[in-house]
Amino acid sequence: MKRFQALVTLSIAALLTGCALEPVQPGMSQAEVFKLYGSPTRIVSLNSGTRLQYSTEPAGQSVVMVDLDVAGKVLAVRQVMMPAEFSKIQPGQWTREDVEREFGRPASVDRVASWPGDIMTYRWLSNNIDDMYFWVYLDARNVVQRTGQGMEIPVRMNDNN
Repeated sequence: MKRFQALVTLSIAALLTGCALEPVQPGMSQAEVFKLYGSPTRIVSLNSGTRLQYSTEPAGQSVVMVDLDVAGKVLAVRQVMMPAEFSKIQPGQWTREDVEREFGRPASVDRVASWPGDIMTYRWLSNNIDDMYFWVYLDARNVVQRTGQGMEIPVRMNDNN
């Protein structure tokens, strides 16, 4: 089952990251992106133009950002659910808004007794096979205080349950 889920996720990620027959390329128009990828899960205004977010969260593990300039032409396309992107988060400086602009909405937002603020959870694949979590810990003012990651451990039910 895990391999099947990985194949499905990889297929979606391949389509979204440009491995489809007609990948999104710099210079394409917003209309061409919509034709290839469909409607984005979220549109974010940037100083340099617009970001189209294509997220498979909460069940999936990929988030693709398509950045458009002010004229609506593609500047860049990138998959952001990866360690190199996570490492850009600056604790003490980034806010919830910054995180959602760069990674989309999280798979979940939780509270625990041992932490005073929200914990944003993102799902991602490590090495295209390992189900992982990435956590962003916010304080009461929605400022990032720390981040962490861990492996998703499947719960196995025995036949007696």
